[in-house]
Amino acid sequence: MEGECKVQMDVTVNREAKKPATQSVKPSSRLTTALLAFTLCLAATAAAILTFKTNFKTLWGCWGLNCYLLFFPALHHSLRQTSSLRIRRAAIHLEGKYNKAMNTSVEWKNNVDQSHSQDLRLENNEILIPESGIYFVYSQASFQVNCASSDIDGAASSPLVHVSHTVKRKSKSYGSDTEERTILHSVRTTCQKTVGDYRSNQENWYTAVYMGAVFNLKKGDRLKTVMEKKMLLNLEDDSGKTFFGVFAL
Repeated sequence: MEGECKVQMDVTVNREAKKPATQSVKPSSRLTTALLAFTLCLAATAAAILTFKTNFKTLWGCWGLNCYLLFFPALHHSLRQTSSLRIRRAAIHLEGKYNKAMNTSVEWKNNVDQSHSQDLRLENNEILIPESGIYFVYSQASFQVNCASSDIDGAASSPLVHVSHTVKRKSKSYGSDTEERTILHSVRTTCQKTVGDYRSNQENWYTAVYMGAVFNLKKGDRLKTVMEKKMLLNLEDDSGKTFFGVFAL
């Protein structure tokens, strides 16, 4: 009986002895975890400082959006893709040439010299508008005018030489498919007639009539130019001197 009591006492003592040992481990584990977290924090801070030093020269000169894109390369890539998708705008630029078979207008040509077209086309010597919208319309006509006259009476009765240029619009919005209205018109006084040899190049005057404005055009509208027959004989049709164009805004 006495032996059994001793055994029970020993077991009890051992259990109680283990309890302080188990409790003493908990503070040590918490301290270890805290030290580990602090070490990781120091490592992250050091890495951040190293990265900052590496990119310091780049950061020194960046402002606003550039700095923002530096830290967000995915956004930078997205913006570059968006900018590469350029907005396609309708435009046409035509070069004018003299054609003796045409009595009221310059003959407009595409795909020669600096002329070009994009979504706008030349049809029957007129520019066809494909879609309704705001457009800038412009044109220039250049002339070489002789101001000498062998007719004294003619020089006295009409002493001034004028040149003119007109752009007309044909639109269904006017109520008829064939009705035309002037949208651009310019007249310029070139010189005063003098009595002399009209065959002499010394009496030649060079001038250009340019005009341009913004218009709200409708789908199916047609634009054309009109010029006096006598002025067509004096037309300067070298590259870049006489042109007609439209572009969407």
